[in-house]
Amino acid sequence: MAEILSSADDEGRELPRGHESLRFGVSPTNTRRPAPGAIAALTVRGGFTIGPGEGRQVLFGRNKDEVHVCISEEDRRISRRHGVLTHRGGTWWVGNTGQVPIRMPHSQWLFPNEEEIPLAPGYTPLFIRGSGGREHLLEVYVVGPDGDQRVPAHAEPTDQPRSWRLDPRERLVLVALGQRYLRYEARPYPLGRRQVAELLADVDPEGDWTHRKVERVIAGVRKRLSKERVRGLTREEVPEPVGNWLNHNLLTELVMNSATLVPSDLALLEEPPEDDDLDA
Repeated sequence: MAEILSSADDEGRELPRGHESLRFGVSPTNTRRPAPGAIAALTVRGGFTIGPGEGRQVLFGRNKDEVHVCISEEDRRISRRHGVLTHRGGTWWVGNTGQVPIRMPHSQWLFPNEEEIPLAPGYTPLFIRGSGGREHLLEVYVVGPDGDQRVPAHAEPTDQPRSWRLDPRERLVLVALGQRYLRYEARPYPLGRRQVAELLADVDPEGDWTHRKVERVIAGVRKRLSKERVRGLTREEVPEPVGNWLNHNLLTELVMNSATLVPSDLALLEEPPEDDDLDA
């Protein structure tokens, strides 16, 4: 059985590029599990994890040589050292040392040089607005007092999978449709299909996206999940006026209930930076 990594001998380790979303917790090494109170921070470029310890810090920002976690090294709207995670008094705190605010779940904002905010155990996505309207995601996970619950369970019954299979085209459309849900906004609602088509025309110009094509993709996923007994995806199952209820229920299932879509999927909507953005 994997032993728990103590805070005394944990000087931190890097998380590789392509590490699974921290929405699912912190992956253990071959021999050790994260200590209670450990923290992990992750971007699309990789991340860092370290155990608790008074005064320990995890720096994040644009300059990869000065921080533990690099956020979009080419986007000059992100400060070289944009923020810091600090362990103090048994709690991890997030502080903003950059030039633009950090958005937290439920539309809470952390402004530059404002008082630090404590992080609760579990998963917290942080968003930083960059050039060209892009939002960069920093995933943070604090291991609870009982440690990482993903322990070996060799003899336990197998849980039935809840995640739904989506092909790349469906995932792209649904991430665009449900980006407000993936950004943990306070009162999220789906984008309109015309808005989705306009966004995808920029992200995937070879896709020849129209609002009708977007609607066909969404309707196909709703129909498939409805056959698998997911409720609230047909007109007969929701009250009038139908409005956005069908897509809201679809996104609730994909994001909240099954974690089929996770915040790191928002990277699918990022466009390569324009030359003007780099000179901003």
